[in-house]
Amino acid sequence: MSIEHASVRAVPKPWGVSNLQPWSSIDVAGDAVGELWFDRADGDAPAPALLVKLLFTSAPLSIQVHPDDTYARAMGMPNGKSEAWYILSAEPDAQIGVGLNRRITPQELYAAIANGSIVDLVQWRSVAKGDVIFIPAGTIHALGAGIVLAEIQQRSDTTFRLFDYGRQRELHVDDGVAVANAWPLRTPRAAARLTPERTILVASQHFVLELIELPPGSSWALLADPETWTLALDGHAAIGLAALSIGEAVFVSGGRNSIEVGASGLTALVAYPASEPIGSLLHKLSGQSIRPGQTAAVEPSKLARLAEAQI
Repeated sequence: MSIEHASVRAVPKPWGVSNLQPWSSIDVAGDAVGELWFDRADGDAPAPALLVKLLFTSAPLSIQVHPDDTYARAMGMPNGKSEAWYILSAEPDAQIGVGLNRRITPQELYAAIANGSIVDLVQWRSVAKGDVIFIPAGTIHALGAGIVLAEIQQRSDTTFRLFDYGRQRELHVDDGVAVANAWPLRTPRAAARLTPERTILVASQHFVLELIELPPGSSWALLADPETWTLALDGHAAIGLAALSIGEAVFVSGGRNSIEVGASGLTALVAYPASEPIGSLLHKLSGQSIRPGQTAAVEPSKLARLAEAQI
């Protein structure tokens, strides 16, 4: 069993920001920080399957795409990159691009990249706090300015840039076109309430992403057989001996672990590598209930329906 207060690494980006509050007190020293990466505190431990990040945008990111497992492994990498976004804050005019607004051929995609019209082919939409977006590998996507989000992804840093708004960074057009699904993304499924405390945001082939909302002063047992990441969005708690507050993450692997929730409650994202929600993940021990008479027990049939609806 392992419980670790995750280490944090700031990653400079040309589209980043100089103020990370309230999500981090890291002094960026004048650099534009675009990403905070959370990793295991034990640097000698095996690499986890998932990577958890916070992203901060002051300008649009590149229009890009990630490979799936098959293509990545053919290039000598362990896996591809599917990811999910949870919007923490967004300015009123903030937009994201996910998929294309119509199906096109690879030849048309090459031409659109060359003349810049790919910007008009991307399916753009407004976003707001609390939105959830799942980006399967192969989906052409982009982030606009004015967004702070949490990203949960397969552990990979492989990105094929297709268009970069004139920045002098390398593009990866051949690989990008080869892996891209050059058509609209299907309509996403809505989040599904699993218990009063657990909402399933994404259940995919590679990971499950949940939102948990635990009441003030309550006690819970976390049964984390696979690796489990908990990223605090609001409130305070202790997982084992690891303190957790806004913008911090805890890594847990194996065994039964206690969660003691502080006086302001806890709202957090929980992610783990699985293809369907784990019904036994969270058990209430004591404290205030959100809905009297209800528990965290989940019928297997409900888990199956939720997983089928989300994938």
